[in-house]
Order: sequence, then C-alpha cells, then structure tokens
Amino acid sequence: MNLELRHLRVVCAIAETGSVTKAASTLGLAQPALTAQLQRIERTLGGPLFERDRRGARPTALGELVLARARVLLPAMKGLQDEAARLAGAAEAPRRYRFGGVNSPILGRLVHRLSAEQPQAQITTYASWSVDELAQLVVGGRLDFVLTGVCGDSNPSADLGLSWREVAVDPVMVLLPETHALAGRDEIRLVDLRHEQWVAAPGDGCFGDCFAAACARAGFTPRKVYEADVRACVDLVDAGEAVALCQATFRPPGGLVTRRLAGTPLRWRLMFGWHPDSPAAPAAELVVETARSAYTDSLAPHPAYLAWLVRNPAFGVRRSAPAGPVAGAGGVRTA
Repeated sequence: MNLELRHLRVVCAIAETGSVTKAASTLGLAQPALTAQLQRIERTLGGPLFERDRRGARPTALGELVLARARVLLPAMKGLQDEAARLAGAAEAPRRYRFGGVNSPILGRLVHRLSAEQPQAQITTYASWSVDELAQLVVGGRLDFVLTGVCGDSNPSADLGLSWREVAVDPVMVLLPETHALAGRDEIRLVDLRHEQWVAAPGDGCFGDCFAAACARAGFTPRKVYEADVRACVDLVDAGEAVALCQATFRPPGGLVTRRLAGTPLRWRLMFGWHPDSPAAPAAELVVETARSAYTDSLAPHPAYLAWLVRNPAFGVRRSAPAGPVAGAGGVRTA
C-alpha cells in the first residue's frame, strides 16, 4: 500500500482526539473501519504509531515522526488546492459537475438547480446499479460526485477514501396495486405482507439483508423475491404478481399506490460522496446543500408525506456531522 494524504489525516485525527473511537466519530468513519485503516498504515510504515490502552492512544516515537511530517504536508497540500482553485476561478473557466447516481430520487432536481444557478456549468450524469463502480470512477477522476443510498445505519464503503454526507433519511414504503386488500390503509404492518411475493431492482449493497432481517423481526421469511429493472418492477406490481419496496418520494403510475410500513422497520439514507483530494472537493459542501434543496423540491408532489415529516422530525433533510463509510451499500430497490 502506498501512503496517501488521507492516511496522514487519520494519524493526525487519532493523535488530536487521543482515541481511535473519537477519531472515527470526527472523521465520520466506523470504528472498525478506522482500526483496519490504522493497521494498514502501520504495516506500510513498519511499526506501531500509537500505544493504545484504556486511557486512549498515545503516539510512539515513530508516530511522533509521522505526525511532525503530516502537520507540514497537510496544510501545504490544502494551500496548493486553494491556490489552484483561485487560479481556475480567475481564468473564469466554466465549472464542471460530473455526477454518478445509483437510482437517486433527486439527481434530476439537483441538475436542474445547478443549471439554473450556474448556466455556464458543464453538467454530466452517469447511472449505475453499483456504488462501488461509481466510487472507483470518482477515485479515477472520471466522476466528481456520487449520489447513492444505504439502508439503516450502514454507510458506503470506506476502502476508497471517499468523504460522505447524509442528505436525508426516509422511511421505506411499499408499492402495491390500488385494488390490493391493504391499499386502503395509511400504513401497513410488514407482517401483514408475509404472504406476498416481492420484486426488487438490482444493487450491490446490503438492502436485501436489511429487508430479510426486518421480515425476521416481524416473524416471517419473505417469499420469492424477483429481480428486475425499475420498469419491470412496476409492471410486476401492476400485474398483481408482486409488491415492491420503494422510496418515499416515488411517484406511482396510475393504478398503483405507496403506503408507509408501520413502525418504519426500514430506513433509507440518501448519501452524497466525493474524494477529499479531488479538484471538485472545494465545491462539495455547496453541492451538498443544493442536493438538500433538491430533496426538499422532491417533496412538493407528496403533501401527505410532507405532513408526516413535520410530525416525525427524525426523518427528512439531515444536517449532521460527516457520515462515515463502512462496508456495504446499494441502490434503492424501486426508484
């Protein structure tokens, strides 16, 4: 493994907080993921960087050496990035935004907002069912930002060093025909759908496991789960062959309805990612706020859900600390 700037940030964060656990929270990483990163860094450098016990983490002699160099290199690199950004701005070159999306419900509105606010900007989009593929494209410089979703409290993978922000969190809903026996309810218990067949769009994350776990908590094992693209998912539900889980802002076609699951057994967190060392990084926070505005725009056609969000403030737009990557991510199962 080659030592990178993100590795130096990890070492500095542990030294400044005096704890791997506190550093993980500061960096927005899961503690096991940060521990694994530290072990890889120490193997690369040839020895332990910290002495760790119940009182916390204290730098070793090797750790002090690395910290001394890191505290010079990191500000220097930040200065270089700032100077480069100012130079690029002075040349009045049009800003470029290259987005990758995993079945994102707000990508269209995000593009619309940026186009209106920055008419000269060059905006492109790329779709994939795999967040890992999109993350690789960001690391390789072919994309600037990623919009994806994860279930529950999981986060996208930390392996490639992307930074993540949580845009919003929604309860997962169920899509079913308006003629379904349960369609007249405002919300449906998951256990009442135990005899249904299900359909899901593909993805490379943990949503299938989260769904199976939610069904197990409700006391049953889901029947057959078809896998199909979004159009085929809708067709299977429309034909009465299956029901589907969907995002709260999904707009069902005629003949279909969405309903909340009682007790919100499944949550979907909309995430925005970028590489902290990329040329696009200085614009990331601005684009995150635009993404949150785009999410708010997406609520307009859903007055009932908007009213529910007012009564349930733990959901909707989130302005929390940086969200940390752990293994496992995936696309929303029906857009």
